[in-house]
Amino acid sequence: MRSGEAMKAAKVYRELMKAVKKHIEKEEYKTHFRDFIKSEFRKNGDGLETSSIQHTIKLAREYTYMLNSVHHHQELLFSYNIAVDRSAEMKKVLGKSAASVGLQLPEVYQP
Repeated sequence: MRSGEAMKAAKVYRELMKAVKKHIEKEEYKTHFRDFIKSEFRKNGDGLETSSIQHTIKLAREYTYMLNSVHHHQELLFSYNIAVDRSAEMKKVLGKSAASVGLQLPEVYQP
């Protein structure tokens, strides 16, 4: 792989990993997404032709864009009060509000 392609691949890889960490990997059991991405980038960096590497970079860029867009769309729906499940979003907002004054919300008992 040429140095220009390597730099492009590294940039796309970082952006994709950041999007996965931000939007998907909030729980420990979802680390298989990150592991899959690592294995795909390692596999495609090992002596494959340029067209395959460029295809992988394009797919990674498109997947990053899709992840960010889906979550931005969901945030817009929440802000417009569209009828979607808002319990997780409200819990996050309340937690941030409590944290801003140095408090922590108690854990809610669920049988």
